Amino acid sequence: MDTFFANAISFGVIFLFGCVGEILTERSGHLNLGIPGIMCVGAAGGCLGVKLAAMPTDGANGFLVVLSGILFAMLFAGILGAVYAFLTVSLRCNQNVTGLAVTIFGVGFTSFFINNVVMTEGVSTALSFAGQNFFNAHIPGIEALGWFGTVFLSHGALVYLAIAIAVAAAVVLRYTKAGLNLRAVGENPATADAVGINVTGYKYTFTVLGAAIAGLGGLCYVMGYMSGIVGSNVDQTIQGIGWLSIALVIFTLWKPAFSILGSIVFGILYILSSRITGISFEQIPLLNLVPYVVTILVLIVTSIVGHRETQPPASLGLSYFREDR
Repeated sequence: MDTFFANAISFGVIFLFGCVGEILTERSGHLNLGIPGIMCVGAAGGCLGVKLAAMPTDGANGFLVVLSGILFAMLFAGILGAVYAFLTVSLRCNQNVTGLAVTIFGVGFTSFFINNVVMTEGVSTALSFAGQNFFNAHIPGIEALGWFGTVFLSHGALVYLAIAIAVAAAVVLRYTKAGLNLRAVGENPATADAVGINVTGYKYTFTVLGAAIAGLGGLCYVMGYMSGIVGSNVDQTIQGIGWLSIALVIFTLWKPAFSILGSIVFGILYILSSRITGISFEQIPLLNLVPYVVTILVLIVTSIVGHRETQPPASLGLSYFREDR
């Protein structure tokens, strides 16, 4: 059971990266349905960064390998996020259509890039070595701490990075001037603009930042959860995780602090099928639908309650025309 909860946390933080990134984007008033594609691109970029730093494996510096993977994942995802921001902020394209186009592009790009650029001779061995020895390195001696060490201290750096980012996002949104301004932009950009807040600047900054954070989710899946093993359908798997990450935003009521617990719940629900005995292969997809069903129920309940704190930003999905102010 301890191992099950440890695996749930390891898998749940993949959702956490995507969820926190999407929360920051939605707080600026933009619904980015391109998160699944952005997470895929983050995985592709992260694998490239690990490849550049980990080959040859002899003498590779673990810190530099992990740092290179993180930076390249954020760079690739951030660039795609900037494209989405340019289309939806500057050109005022439909956010839903643009997001879906970004996802389609991101999934296709990742499949091509990993198969034709990343996975050259010897790379699979280097990625696996880096995943097992660098990304999943944990604190020595945790076995002596029993279940506590297994559940909470047996994870790699990306797990703790995800939690730190979620906590930082919660603090920024609630207690800093930048966070208050961002929330104002998401609620009423015209009013925010009238009081001197740079609406366009906030939309660009937090859309790109949100995409960069979400991209780490793809890296976390490949190098953290899968220990550097890149399967043939990695793009499709990450895409599915990306859609659940967007659903998790609703489940956690647009609050980064709640997303930590919510991601663990989603992680438990997602891997639950591997722990239940006596179910057929055809029934497994039904169990994987549970997170979506739970999200729908939360959406229904919050809509009935109607409390402002449980609702999305008022201008979410709406383009801002300054000329109409």
